[in-house]
Amino acid sequence: MTSILDDIYDAYGNPEELKLFTEAIERWDINSIDQLPEYMKLCYAALLDVYKEIEEEMEKEGNQYRVHYAKEVMKNQVRAYFAEAKWLHEEHVPTIEEYLHVALVSSGYCMLATTSLVGMGEIATKEAFDWVTSDPKIMSSSNFIARLMDDISSHKAYSEFRKQIENAWMDISQECLKPTAVPMPLLARVLNLTRAADVIYKEQDSYTHVGKVMKNNIAAFFINPII
Repeated sequence: MTSILDDIYDAYGNPEELKLFTEAIERWDINSIDQLPEYMKLCYAALLDVYKEIEEEMEKEGNQYRVHYAKEVMKNQVRAYFAEAKWLHEEHVPTIEEYLHVALVSSGYCMLATTSLVGMGEIATKEAFDWVTSDPKIMSSSNFIARLMDDISSHKAYSEFRKQIENAWMDISQECLKPTAVPMPLLARVLNLTRAADVIYKEQDSYTHVGKVMKNNIAAFFINPII
């Protein structure tokens, strides 16, 4: 679903349509669908349906409050997509500070990490969601790695960025090793998402261009796991 949203902002929508789409997601109301172009209506309805299904499942367990957090990080995600789309249409070249402020959101890492806690069990308390959305060091470092690994995979290797990635890995290790009020399974969820980003983007952008190496990784994980 996130990839489809990304494509709409990157390749299909014009500025006026994207503004309407972003505002509709901010409202999160199916009645907003009428103002959208036809090709956006299907995606908008599907997005709301996905979260409605999740909310119904969580309600059975008394945990429907979790979906609020998931919706909020998704709204933040599309705000970042919209900001990048405006840069493109306005031919604006952002400073590195401007870029990172938006790109660290559009990478999707925070959205994925937060959403991954929704069905995690009783260990994912309200305090856990408040923690993961407060940008703790392990999250900011993981997000930094995921964003820059993606960016430099398709460009000439930037030694300074790679040094910053190494420093971010050190921060993650320290956060996992030091005593903390956050349960280790939550820290492990963040860590494992970062490991996944490292595998996907280490040699090339294997999310966009799935080659033999990534196919073998997927097969090893899902088809021929080592038990």
